[in-house]
Amino acid sequence: MGRTGTVGRRALLAAGAAAGAVTLAGCTSEGGTERPGKPSAAERAARAEAALRRSSAATSRTLRERYDAVLAAHPALTGRLTPLRAAVAEQAAALAGDRGSAGNAAPSADTRSADPTGSATPSGSATPGAATSAPGPVPVPADPAVALKELAAVARRTADAHAAALLGAEPEYARLLASVAASGAAHAYLLTEGGRA
Repeated sequence: MGRTGTVGRRALLAAGAAAGAVTLAGCTSEGGTERPGKPSAAERAARAEAALRRSSAATSRTLRERYDAVLAAHPALTGRLTPLRAAVAEQAAALAGDRGSAGNAAPSADTRSADPTGSATPSGSATPGAATSAPGPVPVPADPAVALKELAAVARRTADAHAAALLGAEPEYARLLASVAASGAAHAYLLTEGGRA
């Protein structure tokens, strides 16, 4: 009798310990799944900054592509536009955090294919000498003065977009955005009042 009671108690204790271990394991795994689902404040800030970098870089790349389209349509403007286009490419790389790709700022393969040879740009923006760009999203006016005016308007809109974005940026990135926005405003001036085609 005493022996049976001892075996029974042992069985009960073993069953209780096993149930406790299962419950504890369930709590731990639940806690483990909850934690990754809720990013920390630092993770959220890092994601927001990465998204802002992507968006800001894309905005500057759009302006760079517009320069390429105008250069393709009006090769005579190469001397005037190439330094401005190079600055925009450099800014796009800096905004994306691609310090190593700053060489892209110099007139690169896509710029060279855009100007003197008569081939379309890689983005398909324009065909040299054509009044409108072939498959590209925005036509390039046949009149160089009008093309410059429209390019200046794009530069101005890009500057405004960067100025608006800096309000939600971290201090260091906000300074970069402010600098790029000021540069864009200067480009808009140089493309219009600052000189003649």
